[in-house]
Amino acid sequence: MVATASVGEGLPDRALRVADVHLDRARLDAYCRLIGETAGEAAPPGFVHVTLFPLQLALMGRADFPLPMLGMVHVANRVEQLRAVRTDDALVATTWARDLVGRPVGSGDRLGTQVELVTEARVGRPDGELVWQGVSTYLAKGVQLPDLALLDRPERPAFSPPVPTGGWTTAKLTSREYATVSGDRNPIHTHALAARAFGFRGTIAHGMDTAARALAALGPLRGEAFTWTAEFAAPVPVPGRVALRLERAEDLDVTAGGVRPGWSMTAWDPRRGALHLRSALALA
Repeated sequence: MVATASVGEGLPDRALRVADVHLDRARLDAYCRLIGETAGEAAPPGFVHVTLFPLQLALMGRADFPLPMLGMVHVANRVEQLRAVRTDDALVATTWARDLVGRPVGSGDRLGTQVELVTEARVGRPDGELVWQGVSTYLAKGVQLPDLALLDRPERPAFSPPVPTGGWTTAKLTSREYATVSGDRNPIHTHALAARAFGFRGTIAHGMDTAARALAALGPLRGEAFTWTAEFAAPVPVPGRVALRLERAEDLDVTAGGVRPGWSMTAWDPRRGALHLRSALALA
């Protein structure tokens, strides 16, 4: 553990750090085959996320973490990649929590608590070259903590399905395979009874699985340095089908540095018309 700057009222005041992290080539190859990426020495940003995900689990599993890990919902994700992360990089990874706030849930009066987990990867040493930073936003529905600032209700603009440019199918087998290769074995993604216990109709796909498959459609067009954002909407049922719209964009406003060109990715249920994902990749 290492000390951090102030991270927010009620959150652990320490970060977790692990050194000499290497991307596992066999696991990387399995991940790429599963989501439709081309395997190589450079890892897709979603694989860096799953490689470092155990640090998030360790932080959320601490006795001083204020929210229950079971039932936590991943509502958004953001990655700043400064260059490609490769299998021969020796990474120093650090994770900490910030921005613990209350948030309305759904259209009624129900509240929940939201938190951001920040994970960064540097090369060689704790003050080495920063190559990758991820911010994962999680929501604990129905959990209310005292004296927290309350966010406004998130805007949900009406969604009208566009003409798809691609898509994929979800299956119980591939959902279990993603759980294995990612290390995220939350039972809502692998067991229908567990999913129903948390209010879902049945097994649902991992949000980062959906986001990574959408990003894979870009292939080499994304380059090696970019900002990648994902906002998760209705969960993806397993089994099911997902439609995808990939579109060039010239004015993506996803960074503090102003608008940049890139690509937008939208995923939805082609049968029900329910939005699953809004994602964007802004080129560096």
